[in-house]
Amino acid sequence: MTQQQFSTEALVLSVRDMGEADRLVTLFSRDRGKLSAAAYGARRLRSRLAGSVQSFAQVDISLMPGRNLDTVGQCEVRRSFRELREDITLMTYAAFLAELVSELWPDRSPEPSAYDVLLGAFCLLSERNPRLVSLAGAWQLLALAGFHPEYERCVSCGKILASPAYFNACAGGAVCSGCDHESMQPMNDAVCVLIDRLLNVNWKLPPQFKVTGSTMLQAEKMLIEFIAHRIERPLKSVRFIQMMKGTERLEER
Repeated sequence: MTQQQFSTEALVLSVRDMGEADRLVTLFSRDRGKLSAAAYGARRLRSRLAGSVQSFAQVDISLMPGRNLDTVGQCEVRRSFRELREDITLMTYAAFLAELVSELWPDRSPEPSAYDVLLGAFCLLSERNPRLVSLAGAWQLLALAGFHPEYERCVSCGKILASPAYFNACAGGAVCSGCDHESMQPMNDAVCVLIDRLLNVNWKLPPQFKVTGSTMLQAEKMLIEFIAHRIERPLKSVRFIQMMKGTERLEER
């Protein structure tokens, strides 16, 4: 049976050159999940796809199913998110979230809630502190993928946590001081409060809050370690984020 062309709303996770004039596009669709498609001729200046197939853009796209790759037919931009491609800091955090989504969800596995988180994060990256936005997005995406960190009870003995506590990425959360915690990263009350707030950010009505640089760094280290364990390798975009770390006091814009 011949498969029919279909249309979907999607976010462009990545774009790579393919051949002499084409592009390979990875999409995250609201109703069809992650998709890979060939945008033939998209690198030609006169191509109708040249200006629409751009990283991080929100698009309405028509695709023709293929044996190995879908083919892009038409693509209309809903929101370009041009600012995410033109600012190196914003681009790094957007690429981090896009790469995380690409790793966490297999092809054609719809997850509308994850789509909404990614879209919400893209919308806020240029309006709020991008480090906080990317942290909130990443923690929520991990939770939606089934990797919710335990930070209220000890993952070893089940006791309610009290400082000092430690983080064990392999076990999926925090360990109390009474259990074996050798070589584990310490975590304090402030970082537990921060992670809880990030996991519960409402993307339509995001809160304003302050956080110290040390707490931010601790939350980032825990996140990076947690991701590396869950996907069994570090993300390529993480090293760029590590280059931009600081210890100053941060306040959301």
